[in-house]
Amino acid sequence: KDNPPEEIQKPLKSTNLVECGVSEWDNEYVNIEQEVLFELILAANYLDIKSLLDLTCAKVASMIKGKNT
Repeated sequence: KDNPPEEIQKPLKSTNLVECGVSEWDNEYVNIEQEVLFELILAANYLDIKSLLDLTCAKVASMIKGKNT
């Protein structure tokens, strides 16, 4: 609350979230199983925690960005 997170660059320039303005701690926090990550997104949305929602959605976006079609 006293130390809000940096704004995450959009669109993501890299699949590495740290390069996009995410702290190391936050990056490690969302380095979790995909199912848990999706549950965290739902919880952040329900609880209206914008910074957590942005972080978790950025993680999913970085996962998608790293895939080839």
